[in-house]
Amino acid sequence: MPNPWDVGSALWLQGLGFKALATTSAGAAFVAGHPDNGLSCDEMLAHIRLLADATDVPLNADFGTGYADDAVGVRANVLRCIDTGVAGLSIEDATGDDAAPFYDLTTATDRVRAARMAIDASGADVVLTGRAEGPIEGRLDDVCTRIRAYAAAGADCVYAPGAKTREHIAAVVAAAAGKPVNLLVSAPTPLDLGAIEALGVRRISVGSGLARVAWGAVIGVAEQIAREGRFDGFAGAASGARLNRFFSEDVRRRTSGGGA
Repeated sequence: MPNPWDVGSALWLQGLGFKALATTSAGAAFVAGHPDNGLSCDEMLAHIRLLADATDVPLNADFGTGYADDAVGVRANVLRCIDTGVAGLSIEDATGDDAAPFYDLTTATDRVRAARMAIDASGADVVLTGRAEGPIEGRLDDVCTRIRAYAAAGADCVYAPGAKTREHIAAVVAAAAGKPVNLLVSAPTPLDLGAIEALGVRRISVGSGLARVAWGAVIGVAEQIAREGRFDGFAGAASGARLNRFFSEDVRRRTSGGGA
């Protein structure tokens, strides 16, 4: 379930045959010239709706904290997110406050439960993912406790973005007790798809990984031009003809009634 950051990247990934896509909060923020978590709830909802309207496959929304601290606010905003047409959304437990980086377990669980209640009240078929944020090293027990609590509070899928090693992934899968686990792979890893599947993971997302790859290419070429006056970085550019061919065919497909 790769993460596009704009309509063009969403259409390209859909064209590759991926059966589902997910938004990336960081990728969306970078496009708008903001740091991760720098978009308002209204801005993020507009971005999510844009991608949902442009694509045919199920779209999962990286909905951050639900843009509210309290359960009442989370429930209200989740209803707004459902209205964009998403097939799934995630709620995380990071606060954005360096002094207290995570909501306490009770509050965090109440927030997941509020999202569950919003989905149930809407009648929509939306998958809820509960996210236990932050690094796992030194706090594996806490992360696993949170995973169990979010699953019990109604999360359909659970997600610990800090899980990187076989040991940590296996522990999260065990804590999920049968609930599907999402794994973040946004950096090089010795684990391939088969190895990840063998560990019991049911879904993989790449977060801001693809967006940062694109930014890395742009930064590298632009810095070479600015600092060295050289242009050989363009050698790795995608073919304009290939892009034009793909998007022309996609426009024809959509305007002929073959898709979103």
